[in-house]
Amino acid sequence: MASPAIGPSLGTLSWLPAHDHPEFLAPVVSDAISRHQLSCFVAAIDPALADTAAFCETYEVPLAVSANCVVVAGRRAESVTMAACLILATDRADVNKTVRRHLDVRKISFADMAEAVSLTGMAYGGITPIGLPPGWPILIDDQVAASPWVVIGSGIRDSKIAIRGGDVADLPSARVFNIAHPSAP
Repeated sequence: MASPAIGPSLGTLSWLPAHDHPEFLAPVVSDAISRHQLSCFVAAIDPALADTAAFCETYEVPLAVSANCVVVAGRRAESVTMAACLILATDRADVNKTVRRHLDVRKISFADMAEAVSLTGMAYGGITPIGLPPGWPILIDDQVAASPWVVIGSGIRDSKIAIRGGDVADLPSARVFNIAHPSAP
């Protein structure tokens, strides 16, 4: 099925205005889209195909426009800093060096799945930078910010969001810099 003229042309999905379709979004994501007046689109998908590789292959969305959001937990003494990193699916985040230094923490790791789901109010495999808890740094790779369109999670596994890279970079708490390394083929 072709994308409607009102949305981006990304793969074989039918993109609809996200603000008109909260049923395809986690409640915290829908609220953030409204609160920040974001112009983005949403498309329903098979939740069994939400993981990046299967999603891109099935819906013909290039890996170069698909972005992954990973939640990290940094620690310095007794203080814990939660943050999200948004990188293209073709890359991997340099968590141990670049992200750790940027957050000014001594130890850093990927957040425990149950903790990430509980703290964000989003489903694992659907976590997105839109609607994260206030104050969480959102570390966005510069290639994501420069993308005309990027496909990200919607807070649930049943859909994806298409948004301009510059609009993601304008989210509150967003910080744009080079945090990714190209993945090995």
